[in-house]
Amino acid sequence: MQNMVILGATGSIGASTLSVIEQNAEQYSVYALVAHSSVDKMLKLCVAHQPKFAHMVDELAAKQLQDKLPSSCKTQVTSSEQDLIALVTHEDVDTVMAAIVGAAGLVPTFAAVKAGKRILLANKEALVMSGELFMQTAKESGATILPVDSEHNAIFQCMPESIQTNLGYCNLEDDGVSHILLTGSGGPFLNTELSALALMTPEQACNHPNWSMGRKISVDSATMMNKGLEYIEAKWLFNTHVDQLKVVIHPQSVIHSMVQYKDGSVVAQMGNPDMRTPIAHCMSYPQRISAGVEPLDFFTVGQLSFIEPDFNRFPCLKLAIEACQQGQTATTVLNAANEIAVDAFLSGQIKFTDIATINERCLTTVSPSAVNTIEDILYLDGLSRQQATLNVKALL
Repeated sequence: MQNMVILGATGSIGASTLSVIEQNAEQYSVYALVAHSSVDKMLKLCVAHQPKFAHMVDELAAKQLQDKLPSSCKTQVTSSEQDLIALVTHEDVDTVMAAIVGAAGLVPTFAAVKAGKRILLANKEALVMSGELFMQTAKESGATILPVDSEHNAIFQCMPESIQTNLGYCNLEDDGVSHILLTGSGGPFLNTELSALALMTPEQACNHPNWSMGRKISVDSATMMNKGLEYIEAKWLFNTHVDQLKVVIHPQSVIHSMVQYKDGSVVAQMGNPDMRTPIAHCMSYPQRISAGVEPLDFFTVGQLSFIEPDFNRFPCLKLAIEACQQGQTATTVLNAANEIAVDAFLSGQIKFTDIATINERCLTTVSPSAVNTIEDILYLDGLSRQQATLNVKALL
């Protein structure tokens, strides 16, 4: 029986994780659920899953949850950062699902890594902001890192065991890998006229053709910043250099990513676009369990197509690739700027095309600094958010 902590329990990844747990209740137990402030959602989860702890980042939300919990539910409610660190590092905890969106997930995820836990990594920002430090700490602590993002999980599944068991420090060339082909759908604006992109609304940006996701990641898909962040993640997970990693637009989202080998072979991982598949794979690795997902029906798939990314349409993707090549400072700045820019777009303050403008301005105006510790990274993150906020105000 594995005891699990789910960071981001009320989000889409949290819901999918709990669904897989329900499918395999004899193997997994919910030790703690963590959310920011969604009291009603957390209340339902506590009643349904009876976790030992429920942690609400927002103190008022924690009090409201405590007041609403029925006497039959013995879940203990916590809210301080110290409580959260204690949860993810507790000796009874085996596995931590890291699915808090944004920089907010970095501190508890890093604490779990330092404690040597099994980390199911769905939080992009952990590697985007602190990739080198993150992977180094995992190696030192003996933590197991398993990628949940459908693309990285697909790459992971297509790799030999020698790479799977040495993430961050593997040598692709020694294992015969020529290229990693990172696929992305292209989002809802793949075929939209370039001149019309500035007019796109948050509702249109969040209307993803294949996946059901939260609003922030849906906008990142529309700009293809999500693929840029995944590019950065892949660099740290699979220890790639520039010419080993390529982005391919695959609108159908059937092939979740591919690995090309020196002998000309291309190994692809395929499946229906359902996050329960990669979650189940990470939960049970190296075994397999039921995910509750229907198998792919090749007779209804239809045509599979592939398109080279157009950086005029997706400037955020280009910015992310360039930031990855510059190093950790640039990727930390970009991630912070993008969070502010996306939030401003979702709240109606800026146009869709302004997201890339704000990101680029932050990359060119925030002074580089050393990022040797988590504290350094969080300081740079704060500076970048301040600059991005100023950039938003300049566009109003």
